[in-house]
Amino acid sequence: MKTSVVGYPRIGRERELKFASEKFFRGEIEESALSDTARNIRECNIVTQKNAGVDFISSNDFSFYDNVLDTAFLFGIVPERYQELKLSSLRTYFAAARGYQGEKGDVKALPMKKWFNTNYHYIVPEFEDSTKIGLSGSKPVDEFLEAKALGVDTKVQIVGPFTFLKLTKFVGTKKAADVAEILAGEYVRLFGKLAEAGASTVQLDEPYLVRDLGREDIVFFQKIYDVILSGKCGLQVFLQTYFGDIRDIYDEVIRLDFDGIGLDFLEGRKTLSLLKEKGFPKDKILLAGIVNGKNIWKNDYGKSAAILKEITSMVPEENVVIGTSCSLLHVPYTLRSETKLPEEYKKHFAFAEEKLEELRDLSHLTEGILSENQSLLSNRVDSVDEKVRARVAAIRESDYTRLPAFEERESIQKEALGLPLFPTTTIGSFPQTQDVKKNRSSFRKGEISRQEYVKFNQEKIRSCIRLQEELGLDVLVHGEFERNDMVEYFGENLSGYVFTEKAWVLSYGTRCVKPPIIWGDVSRKAPITVAWSKFAASCTSKPVKGMLTGPVTILNWSFPREDISIKESIQQIALAIRDEVLDLEENGIRIIQIDEAALREKLPLRKSDWYSEYLDFAIPAFRLVHSGVKAETQIHTHMCYSEFTDIIPAIDSMDADVITFEASRSDLQILDALKENHFKTEVGPGVYDIHSPRVPSVEELVGQLRKIREKTEDRKLWVNPDCGLKTRGEEETVKSLRNLVAAAKIIREN
Repeated sequence: MKTSVVGYPRIGRERELKFASEKFFRGEIEESALSDTARNIRECNIVTQKNAGVDFISSNDFSFYDNVLDTAFLFGIVPERYQELKLSSLRTYFAAARGYQGEKGDVKALPMKKWFNTNYHYIVPEFEDSTKIGLSGSKPVDEFLEAKALGVDTKVQIVGPFTFLKLTKFVGTKKAADVAEILAGEYVRLFGKLAEAGASTVQLDEPYLVRDLGREDIVFFQKIYDVILSGKCGLQVFLQTYFGDIRDIYDEVIRLDFDGIGLDFLEGRKTLSLLKEKGFPKDKILLAGIVNGKNIWKNDYGKSAAILKEITSMVPEENVVIGTSCSLLHVPYTLRSETKLPEEYKKHFAFAEEKLEELRDLSHLTEGILSENQSLLSNRVDSVDEKVRARVAAIRESDYTRLPAFEERESIQKEALGLPLFPTTTIGSFPQTQDVKKNRSSFRKGEISRQEYVKFNQEKIRSCIRLQEELGLDVLVHGEFERNDMVEYFGENLSGYVFTEKAWVLSYGTRCVKPPIIWGDVSRKAPITVAWSKFAASCTSKPVKGMLTGPVTILNWSFPREDISIKESIQQIALAIRDEVLDLEENGIRIIQIDEAALREKLPLRKSDWYSEYLDFAIPAFRLVHSGVKAETQIHTHMCYSEFTDIIPAIDSMDADVITFEASRSDLQILDALKENHFKTEVGPGVYDIHSPRVPSVEELVGQLRKIREKTEDRKLWVNPDCGLKTRGEEETVKSLRNLVAAAKIIREN
């Protein structure tokens, strides 16, 4: 059988794109140097897949920031405020992605949201009534020709028009239906240019098809593809879906004139049954997603072979292509970079490069290869801790309930803390400057003693507390200078985790994370944050928040186990974090923030599965973490860059005392949902975007707060940025926070 890869990681094996982009942002290199780095990464990716024997390799899966934003620029869907800056095309692109503040103007970035059920973030396109759709770029053609010069006839990957329009924000009177046929026509124009360049195959990514679709959606999809498939220009057109099954639209999809259809056989719970019940056209290629594009465990060849056997009993073997379940963007580049990871662990993992080997093995599966694989999987090092299992089994229903009820706690906390109206705070982290990173690195390498490491961080904490006091913030944080990452840091202090050196995964733009791997049962080894929080509290008379990451986010931002349920993993982590919460309280920390930034990520994409498969245990797990604290202890949580409006009741039932949301890039849209659902929890909608270098003015922040006050009770409103500040520079951070405090004071007086 032939093989296909939906898409490949693009940040570079050594994060070359990240470092080159950041130099470009700082004005240290020119556009040409950044473009050279990008081209080298693309060529390396193509050659790697070619050498692995992949038959269908994607081009145009590369992006400087985000593929959805690329698609918007490709078809001229660029808001006027960015065009009016009169920058180069690449700088205009980055202005839309990151915002711009300079001699040519001051504009915010476009909104940013999570890409379906992953930790990758896409930029939300914005369509104005004045927008004129038209093919205005040549990126897909250029990158196809670039690969062609390397001897590879790639399939050209493009975000499909249905998914693109469903994710686009329409800010005027026009709607998606008004422009769908025009956009489809421009896709056909692009097909013509690709055909002229010698392309043979196009892959249109339509992951939105795995969501709940109504009759109106189905008609809309057909309307778009009636145009596109009548103008294929001699190209093979593959429809690629992932992250689930297409049960609502399967009948319509298989009837349309696609040459190939990509289906997910891992997250698509009903994909195989759809094939059995409804069949599959004999004249189409089935791209079968059976190699996991989202997790790093070695493929179980026995299970995959069984799926392929069922598929080929219904579809001619020559029409079946073995593929990845989704883009490999969501896993690290290669295990070859892991020089310190013991072989007993490493042999159980497969990163992007190793998944290419898995595709090759599965396409030529022999008894020897299968036997070796099954032997490996059955001889895994023991990962069970009976004490942890017993503790999970002993959880009682009452452990999920905090007493007294919220309204009584709210009154007690207001008196105990004595905070002013509209209290100001930050989300937790402060800028991770080079000296902070060097101190942490030197300690890890054994170049400095623990005493030297602690002393440095204590000085940083003391300075951070002084700065916050000088700025006038009401609730302070210690700055998190000891932390490399909000999940990896906790993983390092929990049993059951395995860590990598260079297993970086793209989160957004140039931001990469290094998810730890959950190998076994999880428990807390010793107090994790208590000493840092106690020291920070000793530096001030103001309240200092204890800063923790919640169990759902720790799980969702790790590579999870596949041998036990997600529910059991989350419960194990919840008990570990509960121990930390109680220790912080015992040591005098009166406010504890338990971040659940990734609450939504494992939420099933179909609403009918939300509670039965996720929320029914994810929300109680958060309550388990904090249910043992006193009424006087105020519990905060934080969430960001996801669509939360439709799960507001579930979020309220987390029973936190205060919740901070990302809201600035999404124009405070979440406030309407809070009001409609009579949200009881106190709330801090982020008033400015920390993922942009621009500094918001006092007037802008006052305007934001006035909008917020229209939909939130004054007594429940907190004032804060929309996320942690670790990625920002010191100067812009101080200016922004100074303006934030000034805006809060103005609002208090009016």
